[in-house]
Amino acid sequence: MGGPARPPYPRFSPSAVREVARLLRQGETVALGRTSRTLAKAERAISRYHGGRHVLGLNSGHAALLCALMGLEIGPGDEVITTPFTWGASISCILHVGAIPVFVDVDPVSGLMDARKIEPAITRRTKAILPVHLFGQPADMPAINRIARRHRLFVIEDGSQAHGATIHGKVVGNWSDAAGFSCMGGKLLATSEAGYLVTPHEDVFWKAAMMCQHYGRSAEPGFPEAFKPCVDSLVFTFRLSPLIAALFPSQIRRLPRQIAARQGNADRFREAMRPCEFIEFPKLKKGHLSSYHMLTTNFRPDKAGVRRETVQKALAAEGVSVFPYVPAPITRWRRLQWKDYHGPVPFWLPNLERAGTDYAAAKLPNCDFKVEYSLEMGWNYYRPDPKGMKRMAAAFLKVQDHLDELRAWEEREDRKRKDDENVVVGAARRAADAYRRR
Repeated sequence: MGGPARPPYPRFSPSAVREVARLLRQGETVALGRTSRTLAKAERAISRYHGGRHVLGLNSGHAALLCALMGLEIGPGDEVITTPFTWGASISCILHVGAIPVFVDVDPVSGLMDARKIEPAITRRTKAILPVHLFGQPADMPAINRIARRHRLFVIEDGSQAHGATIHGKVVGNWSDAAGFSCMGGKLLATSEAGYLVTPHEDVFWKAAMMCQHYGRSAEPGFPEAFKPCVDSLVFTFRLSPLIAALFPSQIRRLPRQIAARQGNADRFREAMRPCEFIEFPKLKKGHLSSYHMLTTNFRPDKAGVRRETVQKALAAEGVSVFPYVPAPITRWRRLQWKDYHGPVPFWLPNLERAGTDYAAAKLPNCDFKVEYSLEMGWNYYRPDPKGMKRMAAAFLKVQDHLDELRAWEEREDRKRKDDENVVVGAARRAADAYRRR
């Protein structure tokens, strides 16, 4: 049975491959800004996709988020409200500028930031809100922006998993003061290792460029005269290689068609999964369209009567891979716990101590719930595949039909594990008794 065969990913057009080969033959392997025609072409293509916003090509999505914060001059002493259910780069960018992440709870099924939790977390030190469009699902940007306007806060979108997701027809990344995107080879807009910053504010673009690229791109047209006395080489090196930049134009042209296929496949799969009672899908908010970097669900143990890990193994035996993406709420990760930390000391830990953070004590019940029951699926199904979606749903339904057998198997495994533990404990006791008799 099994799921659909995933087509090779990412794929590049013959013209993009020829252009990379040309650059290699000519030794054009470094771009210091838009003086490189290849980089300029890539940034123009991305800008058109984002409705003419300013675009800064970078070497990773993490660099893009870090540059968004630096371009908005967020730093030590500032607080940034964000989510505890995400990939770590959404949080480490805040730590790396010396600011303090403030975590609010999430929706228990989608895992997205719950906008209703934001206002109680705002203090006089709050400078920005950083929502994450996780798995390709757009966060509730209209609600988040209303809160930001009331409190005069910046908004920074993490769109690294959500190229092509839209809210009322407007793409994510265009809802904020700045947004960061990852374009590594596993993402929706896939290259190799790359990212980009997008912003409607020209000064944010230039401030970010001054912090992360060679001489702040001061040789480019439009560089502010007032900034020129401050230009130097005290920068992070987040340059985008022209070898990777050359891949962007054709990948962007393909993106709308691929997103439509991902969405169509997800719709077909969800429809075929209607009889499956032990899997719950997020409700689709009106006007919000996911681009499906992954497909997230919640496991229903009350319907299955077995553990999540048992269902994972059963589905794997049918050729379908499901997994929990976030291992634990970020508030419990070891390197954020200054009160009781033993290990290599990250440079942000003293900042968290001075701020008096106590993340381990945070009450985030919905995040806890999502971590405990979440099951994700990789969704690089960028070609229409109705038959493959039905086969994959059939694997879930087959597992559902054999839940009684899985319960019996689980009970046998539990008994065996307990017997093995008793053998180990008994041997340890006998060894201790023998030692005492010596």
